[in-house]
Amino acid sequence: MSETTGVVVVTYNRADLLERMLAGLGALDPAPELVVVVDNASTDHTPDVLAACTLPGLRVVRTPENLGGAGGFHLGTRTAYDAGVDRIWLMDDDVLPAPDCLGVLLATDEDCLMAVREDSQGRLCEKAATRFDLRNPLAIKPKSRMVETDWGSRDAMPERVELENVAFEGFMVRRGVLERIGLPDPSYFIFYDDVDFAVRARRAGYRIWALRDAVLVRQLDFDQQHDLAGWKGYYMYRNLFAVHLRYGENALVRLKPWLIALAVVVLSPARGGRAEAGNVIRAMRAARGMRRLPPSSVD
Repeated sequence: MSETTGVVVVTYNRADLLERMLAGLGALDPAPELVVVVDNASTDHTPDVLAACTLPGLRVVRTPENLGGAGGFHLGTRTAYDAGVDRIWLMDDDVLPAPDCLGVLLATDEDCLMAVREDSQGRLCEKAATRFDLRNPLAIKPKSRMVETDWGSRDAMPERVELENVAFEGFMVRRGVLERIGLPDPSYFIFYDDVDFAVRARRAGYRIWALRDAVLVRQLDFDQQHDLAGWKGYYMYRNLFAVHLRYGENALVRLKPWLIALAVVVLSPARGGRAEAGNVIRAMRAARGMRRLPPSSVD
């Protein structure tokens, strides 16, 4: 039996990227039955782009304030789920799917799937983790391996690669998974909401597969260098800590956020000042309030 698909796109002040991305969705064969675009209170010409879009099945949800990527994906997933589609495909506004990308995903009978990203030059840049370690307290960064570093190129990949976390940039999930583990958690605002969802799915017994032949092209190069003393740094620390506090597999792993925070504070004079130390202290306090798991139901 054929399955219906709802694409969920979250956008904020990137109208030109969004316009190209929507054109890419229009070229998909087969086409999705539903496209939900969550406009996170954009202040550029995003509303004009969406008003001019003639994509079949388009549903625009404009928020009164910026909910962040996490809040946007929560709202968009809820909207697509309520519309009754069988599979929900999550992506940002800066990717372009190959025309057959959706067909490759739909031809695979798995509950959790990931398209494989490449850059505009055709180079593999899939950073979803093949190893995400929440057991070893000495692993400062839990993501120790990823598709890009394991394989180097798309041609070297097997047809399927099992993942331990995902990005909400090409991730597809069946509605039955949502019924069992709930929606993406909006409290993350940005960063790690996709990791949290993947951890919950895997702990519920689901396997996640990246499909080599499901091609997604990034319009922009990856920029993973963030100012840890700025506002993004606060969310990176807070959400990394929250994942460890929620899902750390032993007491030492759950202790790790405290040790990281202490190290950042002690080393802050040598790292350029007090701003990062302030961020990490606030992040640790806030992460403690996120230890409770999100609802495991969409109801």
